Formats: sequence, C-alpha cells, structure tokens
Amino acid sequence: MTTNKSSLRKQKSHVRYIILVIVFIITSVNYADRATLSIAGSSLAKELGLDPADMGLIFSAFGWAYLIMQIPGGWLLDRYGSKRVYTWSLFFWSFFTFLQGFIEFMPLAWTVVSLCFLRFMLGFSEAPSFPANARIVAAWFPSNERATATACFNAGQYFALALFSPLLGWLTFAWGWQHVFSVMGIIGFILTFIWVRYVHNPSEHPMISQQELAYITDGGAIIDMDTKSAAKKTSGGWTSVKQMLTNRMLMGVFLGQYFINSITWFFLTWFPIYLVQQRGMSILNVGFIASIPAICGFAGGILGGVCSDWLLKKGMSLTASRKIPIVLGMLLATSLILCNYTESHVVVVSLMALAFFGKGFGALGWTVVSDVAPKEAAGLCGGLFNAFGNVASIVTPLVIGYLVKEMNSFNSALIFVGASAIAAMLCYLLVVGKISRMELKM
Repeated sequence: MTTNKSSLRKQKSHVRYIILVIVFIITSVNYADRATLSIAGSSLAKELGLDPADMGLIFSAFGWAYLIMQIPGGWLLDRYGSKRVYTWSLFFWSFFTFLQGFIEFMPLAWTVVSLCFLRFMLGFSEAPSFPANARIVAAWFPSNERATATACFNAGQYFALALFSPLLGWLTFAWGWQHVFSVMGIIGFILTFIWVRYVHNPSEHPMISQQELAYITDGGAIIDMDTKSAAKKTSGGWTSVKQMLTNRMLMGVFLGQYFINSITWFFLTWFPIYLVQQRGMSILNVGFIASIPAICGFAGGILGGVCSDWLLKKGMSLTASRKIPIVLGMLLATSLILCNYTESHVVVVSLMALAFFGKGFGALGWTVVSDVAPKEAAGLCGGLFNAFGNVASIVTPLVIGYLVKEMNSFNSALIFVGASAIAAMLCYLLVVGKISRMELKM
C-alpha cells in the first residue's frame, strides 16, 4: 500500500481540478436550495393560503441568518478549517431544506413562523459556504489560475438556476411542491459523503502528486491555510474592520455588491412567481423558461472574468480592466425594465436573459476583493464584502413583496431592480476610484 501511494506521488496529477468540480457542484446545489421556495412558491402559497407579503417575509428570513453569520462563519473557517466547517454546513443546510417539504403537517396558524424558522436555519447553515470556497481556491490554485477558478465556482449560482429550475418545476408539476425540498435535501446528503471522502488539504490529499503540490506551492497557493499553526494567527480584529469600513474604495466595492446582489435575489426569489402571476405561464413552463436567463447568466459570468483578464493582458490598468466589464454588465442588466412595455412572452424572456447575462458579466466583486483586500485581513475583508452583499437577500424580497402587494403588479418591482443595477454602476464609477490593495495601519 505504501508503494502504491509513493508511486502516485511521483505521477503527474490534476487533483485541484477535481476539487474545483466538487466545489462547483456543491455551490450549484447551494444556490438551488436557496431557490427551492421560489420554484415551489406559487403552489405552496396557494395551498397554504400565503399572500405576497407573507412570501416576502419568508424569503427574507434566509437573508437575516446568512448576514448575521458571515463574520462568525469566517472566524469558524479560520479556527477549524474549511473541510470540517464545510462538512457540517453542507449537512445542516441539506437537513433544513429537507424539512421544508413537511411544512404542511404544521398547523396553518404556524405556517409562516415555521417556514421563516426553516429558511432562517438554511441561511445560518449556508453562511460559511462562499468564504470557504474562496479559501479552498486559495489553498489549491496558484495565483495565475485563481481568477479562473474563482469565476468557475461563482458561476455555480447561474448553473443552479439553469439546471435545477426545470427539474424543480417538473417536480412541482408532477409530484407536488413537497418533493422539491425532499429531493434537494437528499442530493445534499449524498454530496456531504462525497465531500468528506474526496476533499482534503493539498499536502494531505492521497491522490496529489509531488509535481502538482510543488507547482501550486511555487505558484502562490496557500497550502498550509488550515494547519493548526495558521489557525492561531489573527488579522487585527475590530481595528481592521474599522479601517476597512472607513476606506472609500472598499465601501464602494461593498455597496456595489449590495446592489448587484439585489438583481440576483430578484431572480432567485420572485422571478418564477412573476412569470406565473404577471405573465400567466404554467408552473411547468416556468421551470424551463426560468433556466434560459440562468444559462445566459452563467455565460456572462464566465465571459466577464475572461474579458477582464484579457483587458489586463492587453496593457490596461487594473482599474480599467475591472470597471469596464462591471459598467457594461450593469447597463445590460437595466434592460429588464423594458419588460413593463411589452406583452410578448418571447420578448420578456429575451430581455430577462439579456439582463441576467449583463449581471453575470459585471459580477466581478470577488475578483475585485482579491485585488484590494489587505493581506493581513483577506478573510475578514471577504466576510464584510459578503455581509454587505447579502443585505440584499433581506431587503430585495421584502421590498418586491410590498410593491407587488400594494401595486397589484410587478412593474414597480422591475424598476426597483433596474435602479439597483444603475446604483451598482455608479458605485464603481464615482465611489471606488483607483483599484489597489489596501494597507492596514497596524
């Protein structure tokens, strides 16, 4: 057995790509679990007697927990390591997704409270996922591959909608909304086993070769990130937080992410309901139609990263290379407002697809954070960035639910989402300024 392991160590390997595929799949399921309620929402609300304001409250419950747990989740990752924290995170978010399929057995008077609790616990469990993804990529990929790897796992959010929207729509139509949650929960349990079995730290992975380990180490991969000695290091705590929150460039990036995420959360929560209630489409058709903008968002997400790297290689400054795709993407995202002026389903879906493509193309937030985060507090900066961004997971569902209830239409809701895209663009044009790495004053 020792001889076989030694032989594997001497052979060339590409284990980091296996790790990236696993992270990509789990991220896709992560976003699909967030979107389960939007797909099953119309049928669930009708059966349980929930109005748009109730649904907005339930949708937002996820965001409260997700937001609250960002910095604590980052601390847990630094303290106990990516693998251990991610294992429990994946298991518990799958568990709370699974339980939502049995909500009909609760008394009707407790339906809203029960769903809010389960969605809250889903957000609580999922909170460490994206910071963990960033840490895993930093540990497994050299600097010259890290941006591409980051773009790949980040694109999982679009892939999730493209793949799971038709699947979950069909499940709702054929088996009932309850099975949307139970099936996704079971998928999560299976992925938990795969995660434990195949994901390890680079220096401890039984399949990695000496050549690959040397390559990623020499290229800047932080392979010892989860060692005990690394876990003992600190990043300045609240002093660092205060400095980052008073830095104009970082605040522009943080606020920009909030507005960009407002677009994401419209598509994750209200978009399928919009197609059913405003456009009169069937839930079966909505499942497939909702996947079209998601596919475009996936393509935009990949192309935005490629375009930014291409501009950088062509000699443009870091600032221009990052801002040009962001500004162009946000301009395209405003196209969804035009849906208010057409009755054609084809035009509506086309405009939504263009808007989500633009959102993906301009969603370079994690890349910008890697460019500007202080070296001593990269994890803390990422936690703050994600916390600001996910305020949108609370605000957007609530605001849209209120607008739809008061106006009896989604027209003002689409204007709200389009205005968010304009605000994101203005953050990068008027607030961020020159993009460069921040240095903390110690």
